[in-house]
Amino acid sequence: MIPNCLRLGGLIFAGAFAAQSASAATLRWASDGDVNAMDPTTRQETVQLSFLANIYEPLVRRNRSLGLEPSLAVSWEQTSPTVWRFHLRPNVKWQDGSAFTADDVVFSLKRIQEPSSSMRAPLSPVKEARKIDDLTVEFETHLPDPIFVQEQTNFMIMSKAWCEAHNATVPATIGKEDNYALHNAMGTGPFRLLSREPDRKTVLERNPGWWDKPEHNLDRVEFNVISSAPTRVAALLSGEVDVVYSVPPQDLARIRQTAGLKVFETPELRTIYLGFNQSRDELPSSDIKGKNPFRDVRVRQAISLAIDEPAIASKVMLGLGHPTGLMWGAGINGYDAKQDVHPKADPARAKELLTEAGYPEGFKVGLDCPNDRYIMDEQICTAVVPMLARIGIKVNLTAQTKTKFFTQILNPNYNTDFWMLGWTPSTYDAHNALYTLLGTRDGKRGEVNVGGYSNAALDDLITKIGVETDQAKRTDMIRQAAVIVQTDVATLPLHQQVVVWAAKEGIDLAQLADNTFPYRYVKMK
Repeated sequence: MIPNCLRLGGLIFAGAFAAQSASAATLRWASDGDVNAMDPTTRQETVQLSFLANIYEPLVRRNRSLGLEPSLAVSWEQTSPTVWRFHLRPNVKWQDGSAFTADDVVFSLKRIQEPSSSMRAPLSPVKEARKIDDLTVEFETHLPDPIFVQEQTNFMIMSKAWCEAHNATVPATIGKEDNYALHNAMGTGPFRLLSREPDRKTVLERNPGWWDKPEHNLDRVEFNVISSAPTRVAALLSGEVDVVYSVPPQDLARIRQTAGLKVFETPELRTIYLGFNQSRDELPSSDIKGKNPFRDVRVRQAISLAIDEPAIASKVMLGLGHPTGLMWGAGINGYDAKQDVHPKADPARAKELLTEAGYPEGFKVGLDCPNDRYIMDEQICTAVVPMLARIGIKVNLTAQTKTKFFTQILNPNYNTDFWMLGWTPSTYDAHNALYTLLGTRDGKRGEVNVGGYSNAALDDLITKIGVETDQAKRTDMIRQAAVIVQTDVATLPLHQQVVVWAAKEGIDLAQLADNTFPYRYVKMK
């Protein structure tokens, strides 16, 4: 059941806080996995970007309804088809007391475009950033960009002087290198980093010098990592923490029936999907030698027909998933409900396709999954194993923490044959998913195209979508791109999950459909 406080684009936790408290408070909340690093350029991952958005800020941010609003820029205009001018907010201070200027913006653009950055894709249309004066910056794009302002919302600005002082002018690759910015943070945002214990607890405190008028009444936020679902729920029930995410589906009824607690849920924009490595000549985890079964579209079609996603959504997720046939869901620009059709499970036809492809006895392959990132992630992958066994594909499942999982499968390693991943387009536009997940890897495009899928016709459409300013033409091209992706079974979309949080009464906060958690909206009695 969706509460009556659901609004367009996000869920507002209302009614629990009737009168604003003048006293400040400590928010203690728990999640199943940690933030990977304190550097906002190191990973395109919602948990990390959401957490760091409380410390660092972009030029343009999202409001409670996921609309755009000024942040470190007060206004902007397009001075030519390829030039955007941003007027920066005056009198903004970094958390060390130094002044925020255009130099920081130009520096941050160069830093995010470094090869070691995992946040290059949203800013890849930018040719250069130019300082006009201390409070004015121009961005020149290679070609016209119809969603340039939307692409700014995860461009978190870092202090040029701070990075230079700590030898962190270039992002470090998580798991391979180290630098000061991976473990420390210094932004302009409403909160500042107080202490950091990876995989245990990270503490933020109010930034008294924040430029904006606080809507929150928090002095301190304690983010606790509790990977065990029963332990996390027990911490909420005992009062050890005030808020938890994620909430295991099997515990929803218990929490709803507990006095003093509330459950909040809303459809999420993220799509959960399975991916196939099509770039390797041979799959290391497979018993098929000398060739890659996933390069045959009939094999990918067979896997699609073997997996009963409605059963996963209803029985494993207990209704907290919407089966989908698209890589972007409702709420994302370019979504077409007519195309959002998940193939009906048909194991018999799947076995026929495997035989036609030359694998009548099936084959072995490894499947990589996180166990602390998505709703019932390990359980979903566990359910996939017997479904594929029915058609002769014997799966060796490896489930691990998201920190290890992302380091293994994402840029620069791409070390996986078959995997489950989730993606929310940061621009709330289908082009983001197409460009980042499905375009041929070229150093900018396809950064999270883990399997190396490549289709020249799709690449051509992605390029055109990226510069088309006629909305009708652009929407039609997105539809054409979806047809290619579905026909090729480039990936296998599973579902959009439902965001489920639980909190004590007396807490007022906004939990949005992109599953970000802005502390600046939290008030506590």
